[in-house]
Amino acid sequence: MGNFAVGKKIMEETDLFVKNSMVLERLKDEYRFNDIIGQSEKMQDVFRLVEKVADCDSTILITGETGTGKGLVARAIHQNSQRRNKPFISINCGAIPENLLESELFGHVRGAFTGATTSKQGKFELANGGTIFLDEIGDMSPDLQVKVLKVLEEGEFEQVGGSKTIKVDVRIIAATHRYLAEEVQRGNFRDDLFYRLYVIPLNLPSLRDRRSDIPHLVSYFLEKSNRNNKRQIKGISEEALELMIRYSWPGNVRELKNMVERLVVLKGDGEITVRDLPAELKSTNSYEAPGMIEITDDGICLNSAVTEFEKALILQSLEKTKWVKNKAAKLLHLNRTTLVEKIKRHRLQPCNA
Repeated sequence: MGNFAVGKKIMEETDLFVKNSMVLERLKDEYRFNDIIGQSEKMQDVFRLVEKVADCDSTILITGETGTGKGLVARAIHQNSQRRNKPFISINCGAIPENLLESELFGHVRGAFTGATTSKQGKFELANGGTIFLDEIGDMSPDLQVKVLKVLEEGEFEQVGGSKTIKVDVRIIAATHRYLAEEVQRGNFRDDLFYRLYVIPLNLPSLRDRRSDIPHLVSYFLEKSNRNNKRQIKGISEEALELMIRYSWPGNVRELKNMVERLVVLKGDGEITVRDLPAELKSTNSYEAPGMIEITDDGICLNSAVTEFEKALILQSLEKTKWVKNKAAKLLHLNRTTLVEKIKRHRLQPCNA
């Protein structure tokens, strides 16, 4: 079944889901986690796993591409745990300079470094009794990895510049978009910390791997954007929704959310149509995942099938990396020159070219 037929089937099954005025009430009844929208089987698997692990204290490692909702899932785990009435503290390890991250995590005493005019509690101490979410832990330096390992193993640490041992009772949920097992092999991540984190792995699917959720997400974001921005968008046309379903969404749910908000704000009222969509969604070069290839009684040209599959994978890697060829080549485990040759051979161009 081609992607066009798949998109049409999804929209028929949803019965113009985005135009149903009762959709949000149904969503609230249908899903256990109000901020996480997902009816696809892959997301139902995620929900089932969250329900199983929420009420224990095991360390959880959430993996998935950027924008898939790792922070939302971490918060859902906390809210469904015995620690729900205690703090949930989140910190992005990749967004804070290394020389400041240690102080943010463990705190510091007065005079520990230039500018430390007062003592400060760290995130671990603030999260005592609750949950700490270490987002993008794969970006953490080896020195800090050792200290986090100590908290995991012994439940204690020292502040920067301090000598007093502080004991804490925290549940650690970590997340990363990196393949930590490969980072361990490259020597970028400690294997002992990896295995301490990898007690319960939870992988979030990319949006292109759960396209049937796109109509529900669009409806949810439309209503929310209408309310927050005082707009009156009535819905989205079938053609526009189909293009959204076919698009690859390299930024995943976060990209979809931002795009819907932009469309709502700029359109203001009425129905969102194809004309309102940005060029990358309307381009025929938008990645469409190759479906299962069937061999008919007449046979199939293997070379042509392999060529089309290669073309689709290259397009996916390029869109995922916003056409940064070095990064795309790395995703495909190719040399950059090899990738450039294949791009020329397949005559591929960016969507806005």
